[in-house]
Amino acid sequence: MNILNQDSNKVLIQGLGRDGSFQAERCIEFGTNIVSGVHPTKSGETFNRNIPIFGSVFEAVKKTSPEIGLIFVPAPFAADAIIEQIDASIPIIVCVTEGIPVSDMVKVNEYLKGKKTKLIGPNCPGYLIPDKKLKVGIIPGTIVKSGNVGVVSRSGTLTYEAIVQLTKLGIGQSACVGIGGDPINGTSFVDVLDMFEEDNKTEAIVMIGEIGGTKEQEAAERIKSSISKPVVASIVGQTAPEGRRMGHAGAVITGKSALASEKINSLRDAGVLIADSPTEIGLKVQELLKIK
Repeated sequence: MNILNQDSNKVLIQGLGRDGSFQAERCIEFGTNIVSGVHPTKSGETFNRNIPIFGSVFEAVKKTSPEIGLIFVPAPFAADAIIEQIDASIPIIVCVTEGIPVSDMVKVNEYLKGKKTKLIGPNCPGYLIPDKKLKVGIIPGTIVKSGNVGVVSRSGTLTYEAIVQLTKLGIGQSACVGIGGDPINGTSFVDVLDMFEEDNKTEAIVMIGEIGGTKEQEAAERIKSSISKPVVASIVGQTAPEGRRMGHAGAVITGKSALASEKINSLRDAGVLIADSPTEIGLKVQELLKIK
């Protein structure tokens, strides 16, 4: 997963409150190289005994040269945190924060235009590359297994479910990426599909979508036009009523194209193997790879 795997994989964490600190510890346990933290009231302190905490991203980048930024800042301040990391030229930013106003993300996405930074999220579990011991976010490190199947999902929980199924069947993962379920986010299915297509280790792809928007149809068009690797997909929310939000902020049916059935039809037309239920993802991949 060359695009998300940087030269040194040095990680900065912004927002070392209760939840951020807990998740940072889990990243370290997995093997992630966290080199600095940022918190406005903890400047000069250390985290995990020897990781320095700075008062600003600019200072942390100047002193520790991170290539990846991980954000746990509360929603009212998260957009500013993302922009602060963009201004510091951090190549990859993962924003786990849930509940960022859509208007804030409109501004962030406009600000990203023309920049070299890649944003994953917000409202996402981040990503994990098992064989690189790189965990940037909240995907549990205990459920993964190094292998050749790439996983991309709008749902954090279903990301974990798919990984567990694959691992129990002895099927390892090349990388697991949660793009988030908000109406506006930085990285799309198409972006990650392209990454998996270019990644030599990835031989097959699992994609998990849901109701709302047209991201899955866009993915289907990309799969049809330029993805050579086999794809298994599951779309949740097939019985969801129109106009009612189902979990994620972006998971709401606002027209025919937002229906699960429309997404499934588009993906099936692109040659994707459909798992009718998320519980069947592992078995469908096993079928795809012809593992007995």
